[in-house]
Amino acid sequence: MTDGREFDKPAIYEIRVKGILDSKWADWFDGFTIAPQPDGDSVLTGPVADQAALHGLLSKVRDLGLPLLSVKRVGSTSATV
Repeated sequence: MTDGREFDKPAIYEIRVKGILDSKWADWFDGFTIAPQPDGDSVLTGPVADQAALHGLLSKVRDLGLPLLSVKRVGSTSATV
């Protein structure tokens, strides 16, 4: 079991939402890459500084009324986000 500290470091996240988001939303989502999927979902991928920043991004998903399908940590980054 871990103490959770590794999750409070910069990492790359993939957020999947139901609905098609245009790439013009990338700035609002802190420069995340937005990739519409053939199944009608959108995948947002990008670096997140820490858990507080991740919660901020998830709040934006909520504010748009987009159904959240998944959040996945896909890699770590040693760079400051």
